[in-house]
Amino acid sequence: MKWKMKQPATGDMIRVRVGSMYHYGIYLSDDEVIQFGLPPIDGAVRNSEDVKVLVTDVDVFHCGNFLETAELGFFEKRKARKAEEIAAYARSRIGSGDYDILKNNCEHFAYECVFGKGRSAQSEKVRSLLGGSVRGGKKE
Repeated sequence: MKWKMKQPATGDMIRVRVGSMYHYGIYLSDDEVIQFGLPPIDGAVRNSEDVKVLVTDVDVFHCGNFLETAELGFFEKRKARKAEEIAAYARSRIGSGDYDILKNNCEHFAYECVFGKGRSAQSEKVRSLLGGSVRGGKKE
């Protein structure tokens, strides 16, 4: 997968860099981006119980930063759902929660919408830096 600064289409996975991390979502239109929580622009730590899948417009999503669109490779395209299926699945998740920064975050959500299975490269990187998995704030 490559990331490019280009206009997204319905069902595209999008992201925006906020500080040292990325915030992910699913683009449906300029008026409808579905994301797991808001981008962490204020640096405030939010209570994970309050983070839900929600709908905003593209301006709220990118919060003044550069918007990147996922460009899927050949094999990724074969594994990905069709745009209308991605949109329907993302909409079906609106209001759901159970946010966990390492196990169920905005990147997991976006990958799940597109591929049917959640994944977070950012979480995987943190786990590898810590030398294993993390549970309840403690290294296992």
